[in-house]
Amino acid sequence: MSRTVIIAAMAGELKPLVRGWQHEFRNGVDLWRFPHEQVDWIAACAGAGVQAATRAFAEAEKAEAEKDGAIDLVISIGWAGALNSAYQPGHAYCVSEVIDARTGERFRASGAADCLLVTSSTVAGLTEKHRLAATYGASLVDMEASAIARLASMRGIPFFCCKGVSDGFTDRLPDFNGFISENGKFQLIRFIVYVLLRPGHWPALVRMGENSRKAAQAIREYLLDILDEKGLIRKRNA
Repeated sequence: MSRTVIIAAMAGELKPLVRGWQHEFRNGVDLWRFPHEQVDWIAACAGAGVQAATRAFAEAEKAEAEKDGAIDLVISIGWAGALNSAYQPGHAYCVSEVIDARTGERFRASGAADCLLVTSSTVAGLTEKHRLAATYGASLVDMEASAIARLASMRGIPFFCCKGVSDGFTDRLPDFNGFISENGKFQLIRFIVYVLLRPGHWPALVRMGENSRKAAQAIREYLLDILDEKGLIRKRNA
């Protein structure tokens, strides 16, 4: 049996993929499982940032250990910001290398892509995107992938990364950092109240919402094209 662990930050990033999977919530982590006699997939999310991604990985690893299963593949997925105009919102891309902006560590990812992603400790706004692009020559930015890559490397597990672009290189968006709690949860109600009083943000946020939806669907299709050769998940979700 092939055992795959998929880690995301937000449930919305996983929603198109895990429709119909078994769901449970434990220790602050959402877990979805697709059990089958030939494959065992677990998807997990606990919030934004390295610490939340580490918690999600630990809980998924524990769930596999309870079934006496060794993990064969770890996948980091989710939304990312574009660091150059060639990477279009709503599309998904296979990442070839992940850089931790905090430590400078680099981690190779499986796949025949040529896409460099940098993991930042904060949500990158327009100015920070330009700085990261200039400093690292990266194409995408997220907040979790380096943590997952590091954990996979420590355990000798193959690592794959697929990111969907939620916001373009030149998009001007509100500063999301003040709405992410210490445990990585996005404080949606506070953000909605903030945005309602600032209608100038509305058009950009509507575009981002639509692009995020398309990106999550694109991630699903990318993963299933690679990992679901027998169509097991497609049949379950049909």
